[in-house]
Amino acid sequence: MGDISRRAHWENVYTTKGENEVSWFQQSAAPSLDLIVQAGATSESAIIDIGGGASRLADNLVAQGFEDVSVLDLSAAALAAARSRLESHAGAGAARVKWIVADATTWEPARVYDVWHDRAAFHFLTDAGDRDAYIARLRRGLRIGGHAIIATFALDGPEKCSGLPVARYDSASLGETLGAAFSLLHTERHEHATPWQSRQNFQFSVFRHDG
Repeated sequence: MGDISRRAHWENVYTTKGENEVSWFQQSAAPSLDLIVQAGATSESAIIDIGGGASRLADNLVAQGFEDVSVLDLSAAALAAARSRLESHAGAGAARVKWIVADATTWEPARVYDVWHDRAAFHFLTDAGDRDAYIARLRRGLRIGGHAIIATFALDGPEKCSGLPVARYDSASLGETLGAAFSLLHTERHEHATPWQSRQNFQFSVFRHDG
């Protein structure tokens, strides 16, 4: 799927559905937040949430005192919704978050980050060229020694999401896909309950960027 068609798909999703009308909605962004803390992130760490959409991870990070948070997503509508929600709840704290409307396969990072977080964006990249483009940006955008936290559907997770096919992983196949520049530090399974209480099996893996 090309950049334009991907963007159109997600803009349609976020302009026609409410925050809690999508399967990936979480009231709280655990276990992502726990893994970010376990990775050694401090309040000064630069954290980027790839494909963050209208996720509440940024809200949770701001509430815990993190001062350098960025959220990247294809959908301007999703980021606008997240920004509006955060401004209404966090007030001046919302200024800590930078909002980036971009495709992670074509975006050019202007800086490096300490933590790269991705919950359920990478698994939509079913084309090898798109995966390679994403990984090239991951290598440029994550500092050497930094941590990548990537969550995808597990091998026994759904085969589709939002009407699109996905690539399912375990930690070994994800590590092989990312390549030798990344070392696996930790992996765990997570059963996500959708707003309508169906179950989706995820894997969360933490990698160190070795360069």
